[in-house]
Amino acid sequence: MAEGDITRIRSNIQGLNVLNALRNVQSELTTHQLRLATGKRINSAGDDPAGLLVATRLNGRTKALNQIFENLGEAKNILSVAEGGLSKINDILVEMQSKIEKAASDSIGTVERQAISQQIVSFRAEIDSIAANTKFNGVSLLGSSTTFTFQTHEAAQTTFSTSQYFATGIGLTQISALTSGSIIDSTNYLTYLNEVTNGINTIGSGLTTIGSLQNRFTVKEDVIQVETANSEAAYNRIMNADIAREQLETTKFQVLSQTSLAMLSQANQNSSGILSLFR
Repeated sequence: MAEGDITRIRSNIQGLNVLNALRNVQSELTTHQLRLATGKRINSAGDDPAGLLVATRLNGRTKALNQIFENLGEAKNILSVAEGGLSKINDILVEMQSKIEKAASDSIGTVERQAISQQIVSFRAEIDSIAANTKFNGVSLLGSSTTFTFQTHEAAQTTFSTSQYFATGIGLTQISALTSGSIIDSTNYLTYLNEVTNGINTIGSGLTTIGSLQNRFTVKEDVIQVETANSEAAYNRIMNADIAREQLETTKFQVLSQTSLAMLSQANQNSSGILSLFR
């Protein structure tokens, strides 16, 4: 800081020193008031270049994690649609199994057995209908072999491959050949029963695959939520202002601004004392 000399009146060094101090105080006051107004600690790159870089990356990661969380939810929706279709097919197969067991008993006659065959034919048609019409966003989930690729982390993907679950696709060959006039009795029921049992096993395997993947996605959602919260917390600490602290700093610099103005006025009067030499 320059030394003042009141005997040299062409320069007001004391006043200049106080003015510089006032400008610094005003700069600090403006910075803290801006932080209070915006709620941000960093309002321009010059405030904290390194901090801004880190905060920008953290903010980008948070947005990416939020999108991945949405991806997982949509993936679970696809799996739920497929699960619903498979569960319905499984219910039909269980009912079909019950009807075959009934037809195997000689406690019923030919007419009743033909009625059971007619029911089984209808069941088989419904299985094909469910397989053909279970879709998500226009893509078949049970009627063809399709591989879905889900983005389940920033640089990781998870695949889900569907199969076709038409009656013939799950092994119901002889059942698919049944007509409403066919007879299932104690001599041939095992042929049909074994096909239905194998079909139930196939559907069960598909449901297990879907259930396991749903559980994985649920765990991933939990992990993503924790990562998102941590990234947001780190971003918040770097980028956003501590309002209580900023208010304290603002009050401090407001007081300093007033005292600096008072001292500037006093410094301007100091040099006038030299006029007493001329009296």
